[in-house]
Amino acid sequence: MQSSSDRRGFLWSLFLASALVCIGWFFIPAFIIRPFTHQTPAGLSLAMALRQRAPWGTLAAAVMSLLFALALWGTSNLWRKIVLSVVMVLVAFSAVMSRLNYFEWMFHPVEDVRFESESSSKLDPSEMILAVRFGNDARAYPISEMAYHHIVNDVVQGVPVAVTY
Repeated sequence: MQSSSDRRGFLWSLFLASALVCIGWFFIPAFIIRPFTHQTPAGLSLAMALRQRAPWGTLAAAVMSLLFALALWGTSNLWRKIVLSVVMVLVAFSAVMSRLNYFEWMFHPVEDVRFESESSSKLDPSEMILAVRFGNDARAYPISEMAYHHIVNDVVQGVPVAVTY
């Protein structure tokens, strides 16, 4: 027969394991897929696989965490209830964030594109650009401006284009 403290210890282990799975399912891809940092192919594959399965995985892990937290609540002192509450806030945050495309918050397309003539532009001669040319209409997009946005929506000679790199 299992003692009460053994059962509580087992429930705490299950609670923490399910909470870590839920939190990890959101945070691992968020830390791997970051702009302007090196990303290995294996790391990116892992991040994309986790991100694809995260909505259902975090939901299942969050429900399990909640059930274990409720089972532990009645026998926990104040400090353990605080720990349960803080961990459940992180679990809920992870479950919600795994359903949102937070990368869109970081990379807004440039909607209101403005152009200057080559002679009036203040670009350094060594500035890297992306260039698009359709017929007689040509555009140059400075990489330094695109580094944050990664995409520019524009119309070149009547043709809508999405310029990205």
